[in-house]
Amino acid sequence: MVFRNADLPVLFHRTDETAISRQRQAINGTRLQLLLLVLGSALAALPWRGRIGDSFQLVGLLGALAYAGVLVVSFRGSRNRAKSHWQLNRSAAEFIRSMCWRYAVHGAPFDSNSPDADRLFVERLEEGLQELRKVGWVDPRENGESAASAELITTPMRLLREKAFSVRKETYVRDRLIEQRNWYHRRAEISRRATALWTVTIGLLTVLALLFGTLRTFSVTDSAEPAGLLSAAAAACLAWSEIRRHQPLIAAHSLVEEDLAAIHIAMETSVTEQQWPSAVYETERIVSPQHTDWLVQHRS
Repeated sequence: MVFRNADLPVLFHRTDETAISRQRQAINGTRLQLLLLVLGSALAALPWRGRIGDSFQLVGLLGALAYAGVLVVSFRGSRNRAKSHWQLNRSAAEFIRSMCWRYAVHGAPFDSNSPDADRLFVERLEEGLQELRKVGWVDPRENGESAASAELITTPMRLLREKAFSVRKETYVRDRLIEQRNWYHRRAEISRRATALWTVTIGLLTVLALLFGTLRTFSVTDSAEPAGLLSAAAAACLAWSEIRRHQPLIAAHSLVEEDLAAIHIAMETSVTEQQWPSAVYETERIVSPQHTDWLVQHRS
């Protein structure tokens, strides 16, 4: 049996779509602010001023507009709270997905001995979502989205839950554990490449700024604008790298991948049907965003 994200309830898909949209808004807003700051520095470093009349300078106007754009983007970001909504919706989406998997494969607390797994699943899911509402998560069901109010337990979830232990185990290991293990491996590799790229870029910009600073020290040039522009560009690259958290994510994602590899081996060799619910629970705990954030904080 195959179990994919398409088999999860509509509430998951609506929350996941909102998380992706808000993530795009937050990242694009930060990127635009940094680009505008560098553009302002570049315009200030231009020797050509574009004078119109005795006092008006076109380049000065463009520079002022660039800095004003930074303030506008910052104000819009503070009002939209895109980053906050991105993180809340991502937490909600991953929580829903995790609970659905635990229900479908008899993970704790929805094991085979549960007298009413359906009722318990809905109760635990709503309790978790209620905690997210308290900190600002907007439930799409409260905005009149009828599709999001569809049944929380889908037909594929019920079908998988009714399967024998061997089928549930095979499906979970293949479609959840291995898929998550591969995802963390890919993200670690992406972070490694990004770290290398930004480290080289920042180093190159800093070396060029050092060169211009040295030339000015020995009066080879009197212009300080190139060094200032290069410094601003290096600072923007450094800020972007820190915002994306590439370096700490390498360690966090690698650790999660190692933990999943160990669980994978255990599930294939030693985990019995009685131990299965707790093994699934532990796997879902490891792949949760909260666990990754905890690792990032302690590996930074």
